[in-house]
Amino acid sequence: MTKPLVESELEIPGQTAVYHGKVRDVYSVGEDILVMVASDRISAFDVILPKGIPYKGAILNQIAARFLKATADICPNWLVDTPAPNVAVGHRCEPFKVEMVIRGYLTGHAWRTYKSGERNLCGVALPEGMKEHDKFPEPIITPATKADEGHDEDISREAILEKGIVPKVQYEKMEQYTRELFKRGTEMAAEKGLILVDTKYEFGLKNGEVMLIDEIHTPDSSRYFYAEGYEELQRKGENQRQLSKEFVREWLIENNFQGKEGQTIPEMSDEWVNAISERYIELYEKITGEEFPREKMTVHPDELRSRILKSIERMK
Repeated sequence: MTKPLVESELEIPGQTAVYHGKVRDVYSVGEDILVMVASDRISAFDVILPKGIPYKGAILNQIAARFLKATADICPNWLVDTPAPNVAVGHRCEPFKVEMVIRGYLTGHAWRTYKSGERNLCGVALPEGMKEHDKFPEPIITPATKADEGHDEDISREAILEKGIVPKVQYEKMEQYTRELFKRGTEMAAEKGLILVDTKYEFGLKNGEVMLIDEIHTPDSSRYFYAEGYEELQRKGENQRQLSKEFVREWLIENNFQGKEGQTIPEMSDEWVNAISERYIELYEKITGEEFPREKMTVHPDELRSRILKSIERMK
């Protein structure tokens, strides 16, 4: 098992800023170029867990690049090149402070809200009589404010517009893109025997144009079920077979951690870290239909820098 990349320390000519997010390190080059390094850090409940997950960054980057290229006819996006397994280079956009979460099924946060007795999520009325993992009549959009630190917060469409967080014309474009991207992602997942349960998209603005940014349809930003057996498991009221990060959240909940004040992150054994890595590899192979090329996922730092510089030069 390769050593996880927990921190990147790049020095790029023309670098103007660096931002270390929960799992990504983002380098600004000049005014218009971003270099995004997908680290092997893993977060849950908006908290970075203490150990990195081998191959995770490369898996997320490769899946995201695949879907960005496959949806470029729907929505313009930031990506220009992937010079290394865990690195993406593209256009710098001004991000909107909203995540567009779209849900096809009553799962995860939506189910926890529903189970508590609430029948409204982000201004969207939820039908009565639903069970966990039931399919919604139509996918619902449940936005969240994008926090630089701490927890993202649920917010309604009405509140976003009322507070002027996103102008109406641009927000409607984001809604349109969100529904079309989810439809395409659902179709692509079905081809591989999967159900795209829910996901999130982030958008930014460049030269007045709304563009898709960050990752899409990865196990960090999305949830998948296996299509085979879904109906039977629902009839029996049994848990669905999932490919997502939800199993990490469930493990944390079982160990009394949900990111709340005073709670302690449980110890992550090497066995558990490796198990998470294998789950990420499983999703990569399932959604791409290809074997994960472990031997090609490590690039020497000197070679990495050289590849990044060549990508940047081609953009200038």
